[in-house]
Amino acid sequence: MSDFADQMNKMFGGSRANYSMEDIEAAKKRQKKYGGTLYDNLSVITQERTGHKPLESIKMPEKTGNTTDIKETLNEINNNLKNDFSFSPDMNKSVKIASVSDKTDPGIITEGNSLESFSGINEKLLEKIYGQDRYLKKLIIAFKRPFVSERDSNDALNSIFISGPVNSGRHYSLKLLTEELKARNIITNAGIYKMDLSLYPTSAEEKLFIQDLFSALKSNSPVILFENFSACNVTFLGRLSELVTTGESKLNDRYIMQNGQLVGVSNALAGKTVSALEATGKYLIFLGTETVSGFADIMGAPFVNSLGDICITEELTREAMGRISDELAADLILRAKKQLGYELIVDDSYKNNALSNASKGRGLGGVIRFYDDALRVLEEYKLETDPGHGNSLGIICEDNIAKLVVEDVKILFSDYISQAYSGELDEVEKELDNIVGLAEIKDYIHGLKEYYEVQKRRREEGLKAGELNRHMIFTGNPGTGKTTIARIVSRYLKAIGVLSGGQLVEVSRGDLVGRYVGHTAPLVNQVIKSALGGVLFIDEAYSLYRGEEDSFGLEAIDTLVKGIEDNRDDLIVILAGYSYEMEGFLEANSGLKSRFPNIIDFPDYTGEELLAIAEIIAKSKGYVIDEAAKRPLLDFFNATQLNNAREAGNGRLVRNKIEEAILNQSRRLVAEPDAEISLILEGDFDFGNETE
Repeated sequence: MSDFADQMNKMFGGSRANYSMEDIEAAKKRQKKYGGTLYDNLSVITQERTGHKPLESIKMPEKTGNTTDIKETLNEINNNLKNDFSFSPDMNKSVKIASVSDKTDPGIITEGNSLESFSGINEKLLEKIYGQDRYLKKLIIAFKRPFVSERDSNDALNSIFISGPVNSGRHYSLKLLTEELKARNIITNAGIYKMDLSLYPTSAEEKLFIQDLFSALKSNSPVILFENFSACNVTFLGRLSELVTTGESKLNDRYIMQNGQLVGVSNALAGKTVSALEATGKYLIFLGTETVSGFADIMGAPFVNSLGDICITEELTREAMGRISDELAADLILRAKKQLGYELIVDDSYKNNALSNASKGRGLGGVIRFYDDALRVLEEYKLETDPGHGNSLGIICEDNIAKLVVEDVKILFSDYISQAYSGELDEVEKELDNIVGLAEIKDYIHGLKEYYEVQKRRREEGLKAGELNRHMIFTGNPGTGKTTIARIVSRYLKAIGVLSGGQLVEVSRGDLVGRYVGHTAPLVNQVIKSALGGVLFIDEAYSLYRGEEDSFGLEAIDTLVKGIEDNRDDLIVILAGYSYEMEGFLEANSGLKSRFPNIIDFPDYTGEELLAIAEIIAKSKGYVIDEAAKRPLLDFFNATQLNNAREAGNGRLVRNKIEEAILNQSRRLVAEPDAEISLILEGDFDFGNETE
């Protein structure tokens, strides 16, 4: 035993670790409890004892001179491992490079299964999925393919791209198909392992991505579903491309299995390491809304050419949605009876309104939510009424308003379910109208409302609805109301249902540009994430670009452009700055100009407008400007704007002037205690030489 300990120390210990017999015995016990190789457990023991990482380097035997001595030493250690410790693997196997596919449940039952096992599946799915006959046929063929195609041992069963409009049944069809395949014992598990690739936007998530992908490939789910790939870091997409094109993705770092998890190690001779991730026994599904061309732009042409199948759903016809609406109505009647004890009648007016009502969502999603609302109303009615208080109910729609009918009494749905907050449109419009000046800008904002109302009507009538590029550039001098209007835009678009959040996130260069390499992109992505559903307002945006040598600024712009594209449905970005500087900024990235077609110029205020603003600010603070003071104040504003509006600050000039007058008035009131406390006189304003 002691000779073996000496050999271990001679080979691996060096000056950092001396393996005692106590260490080896402790490692044996740990090996029995947690598994792994003896080397792995010795490493843990010595880390705990010394605080160092053993085996970081290998100290070879003295007098080696050639490889024969090294091989002899390895063989001698290996023999001791086998004879003294009953450690079954030989040395070559103990350092074998393992793959993730070891002991993985393949997820598919091949014995006794053939194409005949799929007989009748298409007809069964068509009973629940309408208007997607061609798509379903292709999807079933994609799952049949591994039964007729030859594959390497580490290849996926099939790699499939599923695309099509939102709410066209992509997820639902996949769920029904896997459940049917499980019922026929074609696959061992109906579960679908989902990976949201938007969780890995930067290279900083590399280890998390590898661990999550490892877990997906090791799971007993035969189907792995990848979504939101356009928001994923390109390096990780490369790994997925390797899985599809070669069947495996090789790992750069060393990993071992520990308690079912993939753990990075620095040991040069860690026992059984994982060197590659394999797709053995899995259907790899990539689901999105992109065209095949758009998918190829993201993943690359070789990836698309390596796919086994491409399945694309179609926009649901009104007839198909009508059949689905009938099914949902029947399901609602059953649930009302079973869950609540109600005999429910769903009037045709409610079914028709479910189809035409687009205010709650688009396409099939809007129809589904319409019936979900009805169930919520029935549940609330059940909770609020006495037991046994009638069990025959109906639901109808009159003038596009949903109502619950109880013994000929009609009750509004809104009496039982609180509507989601959508902003106070009247309040926002009133605030917009009260802003001094900016007539053209107000017209533009009101135009947005009219545009989206027309698009909503088009969807209700089954016509194709357009989508407006909503990103904007605000140019103009300081104090012209850019930030105020940006805040109103965010609330306004929330109120009319265009944005899901309505918050305004205001940032500048310091919030987006990092201080060291690798810091900028995560900062930008974090800011974008916080603004989703609202408006991201970047003040003095031109400061992001300080010339071609400003690599950090260019990285921020590039990341911003990608973030805008990835989140175009639920994010509005407004860039603000001086007109001339913004022109140069737009040249920093070729994609900037095309993404910001709405350039709105904020003119300097006139003297009359500044006077009106002054009266509003004074009133908000509880003061009134004396009539005798208004003419000299107007002259002051006119002269200042004429001479140097940019430096004077427009609205900021007014605010500073009113605050200055209030301070001077306070001093005057000390000497004149009987004077009107809320009145600002001409003498309270200090005009001095500022107009020159």
